[in-house]
Amino acid sequence: MSTSNPTSTTGRRKAAKPARARKRAAHENRTGARDAGRKPTTTILITAILVIVALYFLVPVYWVLINSTKSTEDLFGTNGFWFGQDFQLWENLKAVLRANDGIFPRWGLNSLLYAGLGSVLATYFATAAGYALAKYRFPGRRFVYVLVLGGVLVPGTAIALPLFFLFSSIGITNTYWSVLIPSLVSPFGLFLASIYASAAVPDELLEAGRIDGVGELGLFHRLALPQLIPAIVTILLFQFVAIWNNYMLPLVMLADETLYPITLGLDNWRAQTDRLPEFYQLTTGGALLSVIPLAILILVLQRFWRGGLTEGSVKG
Repeated sequence: MSTSNPTSTTGRRKAAKPARARKRAAHENRTGARDAGRKPTTTILITAILVIVALYFLVPVYWVLINSTKSTEDLFGTNGFWFGQDFQLWENLKAVLRANDGIFPRWGLNSLLYAGLGSVLATYFATAAGYALAKYRFPGRRFVYVLVLGGVLVPGTAIALPLFFLFSSIGITNTYWSVLIPSLVSPFGLFLASIYASAAVPDELLEAGRIDGVGELGLFHRLALPQLIPAIVTILLFQFVAIWNNYMLPLVMLADETLYPITLGLDNWRAQTDRLPEFYQLTTGGALLSVIPLAILILVLQRFWRGGLTEGSVKG
């Protein structure tokens, strides 16, 4: 009769510990050692900087939220960072939605069209082009990179007037196309996608797909895109926010009030506050409503960032 050694059995069980658990333990040990070696003054300094940055971004939102609850008299007669005598948030929002025969909902739909369709198409084009620059070698590749970097450095306000002359010559100014077409180009998104694709999409994966008979478009859509989700979400959000907040391009291209996005419409209301003080109320309430879609988008997309960062932390 053979007997098993308890000591050797225990050793085999320890040796069979999953590789991912060992990586996680090593990562926790490194993180704990790094945190233990950090000086308290460094932690306090980093925390203070983060608090200042958070206040810089949150104080304007707080101001808009507080002043959206006030009447026109309270806007001028009370402190801007505290509530007025009467809480009129719902009345103000109703006034915003009904002003000028209900033009604000039309502006909101225009902004959703410009930012939604523009950001989705721009993200797809930027991701496809970035993937091609990262994974294919062709003549003029470096020159394309230089053009992309140049596009990142050129501000949008500098090309608004040349675009107006170009679109005017082909007769599409004062139309949806005059705002949508420039929104389909994202040099920053293309650059980000190319950098991320070069690191996140291994060449071995693409070669294995080619051996299995997958075409180049199939490689991009079926193999590369799932690896690029964090970059896609980042490009989508940056492009959506940029188009949503865009003011100069619609100002140059559009003359019809029914085609305005929210940014241009609110500025139109603000310009009337000198002779009609009640438009202060409408502008503040409209600014509050304009923030809501961006907040919803960030809350919905943040889980993709977390998933992408978590997957990246266990690769190796």
